Amino acid sequence: MVLVALLLASCGGDGGPAAEDAERLRIGTKNFPESKIVGQLYTQALEAEGVPVDLQTSVGSTEVIDAALGESLLDMYPEYIGTLLAEVDKISERPAGSREAYELAKGQEDRKGFVLLDPTPFSNENALAVMKSYSRRRDVHSIADLPGLRPRPVIGAATEFQNRFEGLKGLKQRYGLSNPDFRVVNTNEGRQYPKLASGEIDVALVYTTDPQLIGGRYELLSDPRHIFATQHLAPRISKAALARHGPRLERTLNAVSALLTTPVMQRLNAEAEKRTPEQVADAFLRAKGLKGS
Repeated sequence: MVLVALLLASCGGDGGPAAEDAERLRIGTKNFPESKIVGQLYTQALEAEGVPVDLQTSVGSTEVIDAALGESLLDMYPEYIGTLLAEVDKISERPAGSREAYELAKGQEDRKGFVLLDPTPFSNENALAVMKSYSRRRDVHSIADLPGLRPRPVIGAATEFQNRFEGLKGLKQRYGLSNPDFRVVNTNEGRQYPKLASGEIDVALVYTTDPQLIGGRYELLSDPRHIFATQHLAPRISKAALARHGPRLERTLNAVSALLTTPVMQRLNAEAEKRTPEQVADAFLRAKGLKGS
């Protein structure tokens, strides 16, 4: 907990100086662009409604930010529902669908003194992608189509893909895919798209809100046997903070979440490659009428 407190202190508050001010809602984000964008969207929309916020960006991994919430060092942070169930609640059996996953996670939070507000329409989940040209040429539209391909496809993914259920373990268990059926090349995040385009790899592990997916050059393979968990995002907030700030807090956060579809999140992630998350959020909220002009 000392480490978590030090991390929070080092992050700095983007919403103002009042870490000591009990009236401020303390929001945290994880340490990657999408989480920072969503944190800024929630923060700026709340401030526009008169809710004082202390935003702590880049708090850390799921384990670190969960500990900060549990120790009341934060009041709220945006969390992916699949990650919440798997990494925080240690639930390995996957619910049948996104609604079931949300209801299960919401019940778990209620027992722990937290509330899970409305989920976003977008789900930033793992997926396997191919070039559209490859899909047409090889008639590949589903992960289930991969085992019969000859010559065997080359899959590009990060090293941890080899040891995860959302990787080789799941492909073998659910689809019967094993090493003779394909070859895996270690590919750093972001590098999989140029490698797909050059033909160095045939299939790549991607995230469904990657900005590179804008434009239709790639096809996401369907996953009928569900090795990849849905990852809709929802504000995870303490009951005490929700009660303290009243209905406007929940109303504002839910209004922002409702706007975040997959195409919107892809576009916001693309804009964050040129501007800061704060600037991206400001422009979006003004365009949607959730912040004054």
